[in-house]
Amino acid sequence: MIIPVKGTPQAKSRMDPIPGLPLAIALDTVEAALAAAEVLVVTSASAAELFLHLGSRVVIDHGGGLNAAANQGLAAAKSGNRAVLLGDLPALQPGELTEALDAALQFPGTFVPDAEGEGTTLITARAGFAHRPAFGPQSRVAHQDWGYVELQVDVQSGLRRDVDTQTHLRGIPSARLGARTRGILEECSLLGVQPD
Repeated sequence: MIIPVKGTPQAKSRMDPIPGLPLAIALDTVEAALAAAEVLVVTSASAAELFLHLGSRVVIDHGGGLNAAANQGLAAAKSGNRAVLLGDLPALQPGELTEALDAALQFPGTFVPDAEGEGTTLITARAGFAHRPAFGPQSRVAHQDWGYVELQVDVQSGLRRDVDTQTHLRGIPSARLGARTRGILEECSLLGVQPD
C-alpha cells in the first residue's frame, strides 16, 4: 500500500492555515491503513520520522506532485498486488480498507471514488496490470478510462471521505475522525462537525 503525503507546511492549502492539521490527518490515515496492510509512505524528509515511528516504510518524495509521488512509491514497492491510497482520509476505518482490498482481488485493477463521485481515493492493481495514477480533478473518469473497475463502496465509508476543505471535514461525524485530527479540531474549537 503506497500513501503519498506532502508532509510540508504548504500541504492542504485550501484547508486554511490550521497548524498541524494536514499532518494529523495523514498520520491518522496511515495508522488506519497499517491495521489493514503494509504501508509505504512517500513524503518529505522532515515528516519521514513520524511515519517510520508508526511502523510504515518511507521513501523521500522527489517532488513533482501527487501522481509523481504515487509512481515513485510504486517503483519502490514490492512486485505483485499494489495499491495507492490518498493520505487525507481521517475517518478511514481499517475494516473498510480491508473489505475494499479483498473485493479488489476479483479484478485486474480497481478504484474507489470519493464521496462527491468525481475524484478517487484508492486504486489497486494485481500483478500484470499496469498502474496509471491519475489523481486530481475528474480522476474517477480518468481511472475508468485507464481500465480500472469501480468498487462499490458506501458513500458514507471513511474510505470515500477525503478532505480538501474545512467544509469536507465538518461533514464527518466527530466520533469517526482519527484521534489526532479530532484533537487539533478540539484545540481550535472547530469541532462543529455533524453530531454523531
